[in-house]
Amino acid sequence: MILLRLFYEFFLTGLFMFGGGLASIPFLKQMSENTGWFTLEELLDMVAISESTPGPISVNIATYAGFMAAGIPGGIVATAGLLLPSLIIASVVARLLSRFRNNTMVSATFYGLRPASLGLIAAAGLIVLRHSLLNEELWSHTGRPLDLFDVRALLFAAVLFILVNRLKFHPILFLAGSAVVGILIF
Repeated sequence: MILLRLFYEFFLTGLFMFGGGLASIPFLKQMSENTGWFTLEELLDMVAISESTPGPISVNIATYAGFMAAGIPGGIVATAGLLLPSLIIASVVARLLSRFRNNTMVSATFYGLRPASLGLIAAAGLIVLRHSLLNEELWSHTGRPLDLFDVRALLFAAVLFILVNRLKFHPILFLAGSAVVGILIF
């Protein structure tokens, strides 16, 4: 029964996810809250791992989340559920787009989807920001404004931001370096 539910949940995510892999994070956050298959902390780990491994982030996350919920069969079923809507939609759109390419309704639809994609990606960014750089639990106990921020994580993020924008190293070096710093410091 869990495999059927995994397929259904990821099929819906794949059907309504516009804007790439990061746009799936709000869907996955809600899935986490509704199913208990993985915690929010585990979701953030999935995002970090999926960002640093080859392949589309949404596929990597679906595979990881499915594996967390039901092992290898869960990973396979979740990935298939996520990909199937895209395959169906891409097949239909490819056949129809050439006929309706200049249709104002089609253009307006794509125009309307762009801000929706931006909103989903921004929501994903805020979720990661909130749980990576803020320490709400400590702040709720002490009430001190400075306790709201994870100062070490903020400083590390700022240093990485500067380095990424100034140095022209391959992103994998920053990921590997960040993993080492995480092990040593955090």
